Amino acid sequence: MLDDLKYIHERDAQDALGIAERQWQQLVYSHGISFTSKAEITNVVFAGMGGSRWPAFYLLTWPRVKVPLTVSGGYKIPDHVSENTLFIASSYSGNTEETIASMHEAESKGAQIVVMASGGQLQQLAEEKGLPLYVLPSGTQPRMSSFYFIAALLELLAPLGIVDQESLDERKTISEWLKSQTESWRPEVPSSKNPAKQLALELMGKTVIIYSGPLMAPAARKWKICINESAKNLAWWNEYPEFNHNEFIGWTGKPTDKPFGVVEIRSSLEHERVQKRFTVSERLLSGMRPMPQVVVPEGDTVAKQLFWTSMFGDFVSIYLALLNGINPTPVDLVEKLKTELK
Repeated sequence: MLDDLKYIHERDAQDALGIAERQWQQLVYSHGISFTSKAEITNVVFAGMGGSRWPAFYLLTWPRVKVPLTVSGGYKIPDHVSENTLFIASSYSGNTEETIASMHEAESKGAQIVVMASGGQLQQLAEEKGLPLYVLPSGTQPRMSSFYFIAALLELLAPLGIVDQESLDERKTISEWLKSQTESWRPEVPSSKNPAKQLALELMGKTVIIYSGPLMAPAARKWKICINESAKNLAWWNEYPEFNHNEFIGWTGKPTDKPFGVVEIRSSLEHERVQKRFTVSERLLSGMRPMPQVVVPEGDTVAKQLFWTSMFGDFVSIYLALLNGINPTPVDLVEKLKTELK
């Protein structure tokens, strides 16, 4: 099925595979916006939901922010938001009601607000209020636009000194490197030589569980989002060492027949004790959970490994969608929910 290009083109009518392959271009997208703070910025709050929220977690790993960062979801915002808060309201559609509500509350507290959207009410509000606005290219799903968000975040935060200025140049190097990394994942590469297709075949028909260490946690979270939304497949994620303090024990009990596909993202750059936890846990859980499918990220830096792993997961989730007989792009039930809520 995955080697039938006619089937792939019919099912993937909106070219999710093509978008995934071209993500390296998003990383160097220039928004041409400059932001001047009105007061000293002592903390950053990033408000968003779903695929419009995930990119902020990247900043906890790379390039690492130099002030406290809170990634906020839902309708309310943290109590510490003040005039010294850089408040980033992020919604790809621009119509995420939780994000709009939280932005209004941030405004009432005098926060310094920046908006990231591709249209909708949030963009309209930003234009009416004269707020700094990063307009993201439209036409894709939020989860397929993650690198646009990251590019905007770097362009916003680097000039403020909140992340290293060098990250702007580093993203260009990473982008060029990523361009060559997808060759073996492309649809014309047969399953026998295509690691993304092979992993999708291993996960077919199973609930997918993704584990990583702290450095690769943003990528593991992205895998979960994309398997949910692209493959319409149940999935969850967790990270070491937290896994060993609770979920580890869960594998020893019910159900006896465990219909799960376990993926472990094992980075050579994680803390040496985290790396050891992967191997010891695998041995101790032998016979009690499925053998994990191990993904070893490529790249000699944390940033390269993060972006590589995220893109690889995108391909896997799209191939899993095709195996499920599903168009990977639409999220019709989410749209129906929004209509019902209105």
